[in-house]
Parts: sequence; C-alpha cells; structure tokens
Amino acid sequence: MTSSVQRDIVESGRRAAERSGESAGAETRTASFRVWRGDQNGGELRSYSTPVSEGMVVLDAIHQIQAESANDLAVRWNCKAGKCGSCSAEINGMPRLMCMTRLSELNLDEPVTVEPIRAFPPVRDLVTDVSWNFAVKKKIRQFTPRPPDAPDGTWRMDQADVERVQEFRKCIECFLCQDVCHVLRDHHKHDEFIGPRFLVYAAALEMHPLDTGDRLTDLKQEHGIGYCNITKCCTKVCPEHITITDNAIIPLKERVVDRHYDPLSALVRLVRGDKKNKGRRRKTR
Repeated sequence: MTSSVQRDIVESGRRAAERSGESAGAETRTASFRVWRGDQNGGELRSYSTPVSEGMVVLDAIHQIQAESANDLAVRWNCKAGKCGSCSAEINGMPRLMCMTRLSELNLDEPVTVEPIRAFPPVRDLVTDVSWNFAVKKKIRQFTPRPPDAPDGTWRMDQADVERVQEFRKCIECFLCQDVCHVLRDHHKHDEFIGPRFLVYAAALEMHPLDTGDRLTDLKQEHGIGYCNITKCCTKVCPEHITITDNAIIPLKERVVDRHYDPLSALVRLVRGDKKNKGRRRKTR
C-alpha cells in the first residue's frame, strides 16, 4: 500500500469517527472488538478496544478503530443509512449491515466479533469480492415487455399485479441473503445455484404483468432453484424485510413444478401448442 493511499484511509476513518462522535451521546464506556484481519491467503481475529457511547452503530466503532488503532483496516461502506448495501459483515456470527446494527443491541460485556461475509472470497480485512453476483445477474433473461396495449404506446395493468412485484424492488443488493444461504456458504455451489438474491430478481421479472420472457427452464436447469430447501434464513437477515421465501422463491418453485413435473399441465400445453401463457395479463400466484 502506498503512503498516499494509507493517508487517505486514515483521514477517511478520522472524519467518519468525528461525525460519529458528533451524533453520539455524551456518556461513554470502553468496548472490546475482535475484528478479522487478513486477505485471500488467510487471516485471524485481532482484539481492539475503543470508547463507545449511546447511539453508535458497529460501523462507527470500526471507523474509530481505523482512526485510532488500525490505520490500514479495510472496510467497505458508503451511505451509512442502510440503503447502499456496502457494509455487510458478520457481527457475532450473524450477517448484518454494520451501519444498521446499534451497539445497544449487543452485549458489550463481551467482545463484539466482526468478520467479513463468508460466502465470497476475502479481498482484505472486512472487504470481500462480490463480483460473482454481478456476473450471475447478467445470466438471467432480461425484461421483455409485451407490445403496448394502446396506440399511444402505453400499457394497461391491474394495480394488484403492479403491487405484487414492488416488494422485490426494495433490494439493496447487500448480499446478506446470499451469505446466509447454506447452499453457497457451506456447500459452495456457486457454479450451480444463483442464490436467493437472484431468485428474487427472477421473481420480479416472472411476475411482472408486462413481461413475456420465460425463465422457468433456466431456473430448473441452470440456476439451481431445486437446491433451495426453504429454510427461510434469507428472509430473516434481509434488512429491507423482503419476504424472500414465501413471496418469491416458493411461487417460482410452484411454477417450475407446474411446467416440468405436472403431467396435466403438460397435456394442456401440448393441446394448446404453447409453452407459456404470457403476452397478456395473467393471474399470479
């Protein structure tokens, strides 16, 4: 690391620590933290102590440690408002956003453990390489709208169908759901399974009232939807409270089953000569 880059990191941490101090309460105490330090070749948990006060979040404490004790500590963050998804980490073993985890929620009588998310390879310290997710997103068939319903180029949609997909659009791509998914985290099926984040993305497209694309065969054969066994852990960690399992994954699974495993549906499609009843407004599960 060059000296100029290191100075930039120190200065950024110092300014962030000052902002944290301005918004925090006056009463302080010392808290202990165990922060993972290392890179792709390995690492370890190191102990740090820093003063904390009312109103502080874990990211504030990390910035103070960066400014006071570990000038070269790498951490990814941006908005500090729970909307950019940058500061994902594992806090006491639970995937969470550092900027949305208040220290008052944690037991400060014991050291607070802060580690990088484990489903993706580490770059340095608390920063991981999440580029796999962006490559996966490109593999999903894009939104393909039906022809306009009116001569002026507009469409007609039922409000209920519009509202159905609005929930999925809240995703901030923090990838906490990807991190907690055992298929990726423990079994490392990155080549066979796209993970809950992109099942939500696929659901937003499949359930869109204007979309005419067909992703069901891709979900079964290429995207590994069958690997999901509905543990609902992804829903539990979502900071936007998206009902990932019940509203996205299960309906997609039902559609895949109807398409590939239901003999009656196959017979109806054979008689009709079509594979998917899209191109006009359809009822959604």
